[in-house]
Amino acid sequence: MEKVDIMLEPVRAFLVQIAGFLPKLALAIAVLIAGWLLAKFAMFATEKALRAVNFNVLTERAGLDGFLHQGGVESDTTRILGLLIYWLVILAALIIGFNGMGLTYITGLLGQIVLFVPKVIVALLILAFGAYFARFVGNAVVTYCKNIAIQDAEVLGKLAQYAIMTFVVLIALDQVNVGGDIVRQSFLIILAGVVFALALAFGLGGKDAAAEIIDRWWPREKKDDGD
Repeated sequence: MEKVDIMLEPVRAFLVQIAGFLPKLALAIAVLIAGWLLAKFAMFATEKALRAVNFNVLTERAGLDGFLHQGGVESDTTRILGLLIYWLVILAALIIGFNGMGLTYITGLLGQIVLFVPKVIVALLILAFGAYFARFVGNAVVTYCKNIAIQDAEVLGKLAQYAIMTFVVLIALDQVNVGGDIVRQSFLIILAGVVFALALAFGLGGKDAAAEIIDRWWPREKKDDGD
């Protein structure tokens, strides 16, 4: 009899572990179901709220939606933000569920992802408002240059727009910790090279050409020598 008890002891221990694990598993499943329902509601509410304030109009005018469509993405920026909110809630529910089951290693990995998702959301918002502002400034520069009869107004407007967008992209990349100092230093090196090349073009034997370009961009009334 004692031998039978000794043989059954591992089975009893296993059944006790299962009995203690099943309530935790049931609780985790309940948390996941509740989190899934909450995530669906959060995504729906986020999209409704953004479309109510015409955020989708802003991203369309900023060119972000067109850029996504050209890349084969059927969703717009508003939909992507809603999906990010959806997965943020799902990940939070997974963390609660796995933590209740004692799987701390998995919760640690999911916690790092949860901390990264809000950064992506902020980066998308920076791109949306930054792209809209860049296009607005570019159009303003074009209108102003045309009003004062400066030629190549479209080129100047595009330069202003792309310059602002470059800084906006750098800010967005810095928000998600992509590139960091390497991206910023590379941009500064390229910018310094462009400025140095322009300085050489204007300074080394290009005075006449530079004067012609300036006169073409900024037309002035020339007075006769006899006046």
